[in-house]
Amino acid sequence: MSAHKWQFASRFRRHAFGWRSDTPVQRIKEAITEIKQVARKEPVLAAEGAITLLEKLSAALEQVDSSSGALGSAVNKAIDTLVPIIVTADVEPKLRHRWLERLWQALQDDEIPYIELLGDYWGELCVTPELASHWADEFLPVVESVWSPRHPDMDSSKAPALAWHRCTRRAATRSCWHCSTRRRSNGGTTGAGV
Repeated sequence: MSAHKWQFASRFRRHAFGWRSDTPVQRIKEAITEIKQVARKEPVLAAEGAITLLEKLSAALEQVDSSSGALGSAVNKAIDTLVPIIVTADVEPKLRHRWLERLWQALQDDEIPYIELLGDYWGELCVTPELASHWADEFLPVVESVWSPRHPDMDSSKAPALAWHRCTRRAATRSCWHCSTRRRSNGGTTGAGV
């Protein structure tokens, strides 16, 4: 993998944009074009670029007025475009695991939330049943706690539960849920009635 300086990276710093959405929408399109061009020859580098963009999006867009829906649509289209680039990159499981940790942190840091759609693709991003099982097992204790009838606050720790929900509802992929080693060892249930 060659060294590459992403042109988009400096444009997506924290609070990079004012309240108007036209410039950020254009910058997102430019970033996608740049990543897709690199993907033709260096798919692993392009996947790294896709992850970098997803990590930077939320902080850069925090001050933008998204009431028209144009920004949300642009971000969702970016996610729809970038996920296959990340998924198809042929990398070792350790690197893919690091990528997933970075993407998970980006989801955790997504305050507005702009990149929440990324959670819908978590099963696909895992690529292998082993990684999907690892992530399912990571999410399971929080989901069991939140779904427990004794849980006092259903909104606490919502991000892991939300990601878990998305893993279980995604029909097009082998989801984290179906790969969970804990689920299989409990006879197909989590112990929380799920």
